[in-house]
Parts: sequence; C-alpha cells; structure tokens
Amino acid sequence: MWVDPDEDPRDNTEASPDGELATLQDYLRSYRLTLLMKCDGLSAEQLARRSVPPSNLSLLGLLRHLAEVERDWRGWILPGEPPPKLYGSRDADFDGAVADPAVVDAAYADLAREQAATDALLAEHPDPAERLGKDSIAVRELLVHRVEEYARHCGHADLLRECVDGRVGQ
Repeated sequence: MWVDPDEDPRDNTEASPDGELATLQDYLRSYRLTLLMKCDGLSAEQLARRSVPPSNLSLLGLLRHLAEVERDWRGWILPGEPPPKLYGSRDADFDGAVADPAVVDAAYADLAREQAATDALLAEHPDPAERLGKDSIAVRELLVHRVEEYARHCGHADLLRECVDGRVGQ
C-alpha cells in the first residue's frame, strides 16, 4: 500500500460531512492531499520528469498548473480584471517545470498560497447557490469544478508517480 491506512491523512473515520458545502470541501481536501502524497519524497529531477514525448506533463507541472487554475478561478468571481498569470503564457506552468529545487519550492509555495486565497474568498460565500462574478457562476459550480480538476489530475499524478518509481495506489 502507498501509506499505512492508520497514517493516511485523508482517512476520515468519522461520519461523512453533513450538507452539500461540507461534502464538496471534504472531497477537495482529500484530492489535494492525494496530489501532495503522489509528489512526496521525490527529488526535483523526479518531480520534473516528463511522462512520454511529446507531452510536457510532469508532477511538478501539475503542482504549478493547479496553482495557476486556483488563481484563475478567483478571477472568475472577483470584480475587475482577472489576476495576472503566475507563470506566463499558455502551458508555461508545465513548460517551466524544470528540475531545480528553487522551482520546486516555489511551486509548493505558490500552490499553498493560491489554494488559501481561493478558499478564503469562497468562505465569504457559504451558500452553494449564491452566484458570483460577472458571469454569475454559482459557488456550487465553482466547488464542483475544483473537485473535478483535482480528481482528474490525481489520476495523471498516479500514472506519473508509477513511471518515476513504480509506486501506485490509494
């Protein structure tokens, strides 16, 4: 097994959360932890390792990509212009994922900061039916989209980690 079930930070032996908002937040938390677990213990070179040519997909790229999309989601609901891109043009989050410890440290810091900022903004809107931003997106839709994005990329991360060192599962 990937991690001893008694030490799995995602394990929730308590009853499932009550309510739609708490359930979506619980799933998001679990997928975020899964992504970090898939990256845990790897060197900068291993995190930056590409899947198969010509793909630019890597675990480090996924960390950077998810920081970028957290930032983008805030742009959907904040007034005014969306925040500038973290890494530049399209695919820069993946293209700039190079085997440099400073890039790795920055990716983890960027992801934590962007997640916290999006979480804080959404905490101000606890009604899942509330509509926000110029496109009137429901809080529910934004939360479901976040869960979907992390879930999809956790599948990618599972395959990428298997290519790096053979570890699979959970």
